Amino acid sequence: MIMITSLNHITIAVRDLEGSFSFYQDVLGFKPILRWKGGAYFLAGDLWFCLDLDSSTRKEALPEYTHIAFTISQSDFPKMVTRIRESGAKAWKENISEGDSFYFLDPNGHKLEIHVGDWRSRLQSALENPWDVSVEIL
Repeated sequence: MIMITSLNHITIAVRDLEGSFSFYQDVLGFKPILRWKGGAYFLAGDLWFCLDLDSSTRKEALPEYTHIAFTISQSDFPKMVTRIRESGAKAWKENISEGDSFYFLDPNGHKLEIHVGDWRSRLQSALENPWDVSVEIL
């Protein structure tokens, strides 16, 4: 069967490269690997994460639920939440799902999340406590 095998990279548009670079490096702890006047590449674990300077970048968060979630260990979760809050990042949602999560906005209004757990823990939770009568493990 022909199929996509993994996520290759994430690119987000930013209005302010300096401020965004600092947020992703100093607050979230991403490792910078390449930088130029119009962008930057980071590693978040093995994930290739890109910033692209774009003057048409949104000025506020979109109303939809679409977001990017990053994995964090249970032991690092409280410290990271504190660091994110102290950076001035705004929370955009309260966690109501399995595993510890913190939902916040980056400096450009992109919706982000840090989450303790993975797809396996989510499926186990869905089996034990279905959030909807239509939940069906495939």
